[in-house]
Amino acid sequence: MKRIGLLGCGAIGTSIAIAIDGGKIPATLTHVYDKSKENSKKLVERLQTKPEITENVGLLAAAPIEIIIEAASQEAVRDNALTILQNKKDLMIMSVGALLDESILEVILQACKDFKKKVYLPSGAIAGLDAIKSVKDELESVILVTTKHPQSLKGAKFFETSDVNLEEIKQPTTIFEGDASKAVKLFPANINVAALLSLTGLGSQKTNVRIVADPNTDKNTHSIEAIGSFGKLFIKVENIPDQNNPKTSRLAILSAIEKLRQICSDEISIGT
Repeated sequence: MKRIGLLGCGAIGTSIAIAIDGGKIPATLTHVYDKSKENSKKLVERLQTKPEITENVGLLAAAPIEIIIEAASQEAVRDNALTILQNKKDLMIMSVGALLDESILEVILQACKDFKKKVYLPSGAIAGLDAIKSVKDELESVILVTTKHPQSLKGAKFFETSDVNLEEIKQPTTIFEGDASKAVKLFPANINVAALLSLTGLGSQKTNVRIVADPNTDKNTHSIEAIGSFGKLFIKVENIPDQNNPKTSRLAILSAIEKLRQICSDEISIGT
């Protein structure tokens, strides 16, 4: 079985770790790291098979493992992806928004070639990426509308310079409209789906994003409209927020678990 390392022991990392520990994924979690050692300890206490807690990311990258799962932040990707690949480890990235920085993406792409390693991006909280990927050369426009409860949007960088007061919103209100590159910078914990969509299709500056705050919803909803010479795609996903982290949809975690299971399994591969 593959030996797995985990970077980030918060809500997403914990769910993935529990899935490995419970046998849903044919692998072994052997090493973990979080900038909060308390988070690492809490996670390890919940697991039957106890992974080693490393003191820093460098030691995690150097450990005798085959793949590292990033479940920390865009900053963690920017600071550590190259080190992980240089240590000849495959990498699964959850904070996909970091890759819309072209300099970061170029470094990672080159490192994959230089060190012959792979980077995996789970499909996250949206559906239809197989289809978008298949028709990308015939796409003309892609629009993503994301609707969340105001509480799920709290703390985003957007509000540092915006006059929008989430507490005053009483009906569905569009609070942001722009391209995917701006969206992931201003809402780094909320809109990784925009990064995935743009990396799959037209690119970040041609993928239009609208973020709606709706105090009457209890779901994270993503609606995608893709139009081109191939025809039209309309995709809508109504996600239940994760109970431990409402900024994250439960589907995003489940998609990571399924992707990791595929990586670690010898079986038929379904889908593009």
